[in-house]
Amino acid sequence: MATLRASRAWTRRQFLVRSASSLAIASLAKPHLSRAADRPQIAGGIQSGDVSGGSAVIWARADRPARMQVECSTVESFKTIIASASGDALPDADLTSKLLLNDLPPGQDIFYRVRFDDITTGLAGESRVGHFRTAPAAGQSISFLWSGDTAGQGWGIDVSRGGYRSYRTMLDNRPDFFIHSGDHIYADCTIPAEQELPNGETWRNIVTEEKSEVAHTLAQFRGNYRYNHLDEHFRAFHAEVPMFAQWDDHEVTNDWSPVGSYDEAGYEDDGTPRLVARARRAFFEFMPIRDIGARTGRVYRKIGYGPLLDVFIIDMRSYRDNNWNKGDDHRGWILGAEQLAWLKRELAASRATWKVIAADLPIGLISLDAVALGDGPPDRREHEIADLLSSIKRAGIRNVVWLTADMHYTAAHYYDPNKAQFQDFDPFWEFVSGPLHAGTWGPGELDDTFGPVAMYQHGCSPAQGDNLAPCFGLQFFGRVDIDGRSGVMTVTLKDVDNRDLWSVDIVPQPQARPAVVAQRS
Repeated sequence: MATLRASRAWTRRQFLVRSASSLAIASLAKPHLSRAADRPQIAGGIQSGDVSGGSAVIWARADRPARMQVECSTVESFKTIIASASGDALPDADLTSKLLLNDLPPGQDIFYRVRFDDITTGLAGESRVGHFRTAPAAGQSISFLWSGDTAGQGWGIDVSRGGYRSYRTMLDNRPDFFIHSGDHIYADCTIPAEQELPNGETWRNIVTEEKSEVAHTLAQFRGNYRYNHLDEHFRAFHAEVPMFAQWDDHEVTNDWSPVGSYDEAGYEDDGTPRLVARARRAFFEFMPIRDIGARTGRVYRKIGYGPLLDVFIIDMRSYRDNNWNKGDDHRGWILGAEQLAWLKRELAASRATWKVIAADLPIGLISLDAVALGDGPPDRREHEIADLLSSIKRAGIRNVVWLTADMHYTAAHYYDPNKAQFQDFDPFWEFVSGPLHAGTWGPGELDDTFGPVAMYQHGCSPAQGDNLAPCFGLQFFGRVDIDGRSGVMTVTLKDVDNRDLWSVDIVPQPQARPAVVAQRS
């Protein structure tokens, strides 16, 4: 079963890469309505996201006002249609449209095709085909990837250097889904036509008007997302692999907080800076993320992916205290009371073997923008993390793993209460991997509040210096494999050339301490 799935999916991927993710399907329009210039076109790529056992979100963008049509099948020929839906793509949402498909069969390869019809004439445009796999109903093996940080520090699409090469490599891994840990865009960074490299060569970017300035307007934020769709590897990957999207700071501006990030545009009636409101709107327009319901624009959510895995996507930006983790009163928060209560409750309710917390920032790496402040007992935002970790222990919740990006290097951290200032928690792993396509930095400093030990770390050397360009190969992502029989989780840190840098097998435990079977480097 697993071998058949991999073989069939690989055939689709080979074809999509060769055709730059634009497989054309015969038009559903009548022959006399074949005027190409009058047909709505798909502008950029197609995407799926938030895939569970029976549902998925499908996203695309049109080149004019149109109605998106989506059909799904379990066979590539689309001989049998198992689900269909339609929705408008209008200027108010920058001609984007996304649809939630329900009642899909679990554990199945699903092929979907997207087209846009002209709203006035009904004339059908081109169709494109994508693929995703629904979460299994039984204990079948799962593989997924995670990373973050795309098009940062002015390193955009240099076609002569292969563009966004990490996306091509990740597609070769044939994962069930991908967690983007944040910084899908760098709204606060421009992309110039050229950047000089330390070896004397020149990096040459594709440039657009919206990426020539720091984003302030809604059009500029939207243009940041459209820029990524200019890359063929980005389009091919997202057509084949569903994404679980979260955000961090650069979707808005560097190190932003809800109360400390604003510009001359001022504030909305509810007190939200208009800068943040515009950025949030563009994010939700361009991400294949489902509507949570009562809380409009909520990023944090749980996605169940079968009996072996629940993914808890958290938001460490929208509810924090301020821009910087400092203050004389020693009080601070990064999740906020409501989100923290939700996370405790959902973790306790989870019956999945593994509980993955997808975080947009690490816990133990010292940063005024994140959690850790330096050695010593918990202070400020660390109190909130201490509360969460101790509640996990008291509730008897086992097999919790943290995944994140943000730091622009890759690392494996093992948190050991025996080495910590705060000790009321069970040991756990945190894995860091990124960037996908941005400048690379050197490893950061850990503090001892929660006892992290760097089991592996890899980034720029002091001789290379910081902000090393993507062409030098230090671009990273992580892969997680969960065995359907044993439940063992294997986490592998990988680079843009698909090399396995380091790996660990973790056995799921009914007891408090996780047991490590092997470490390989």
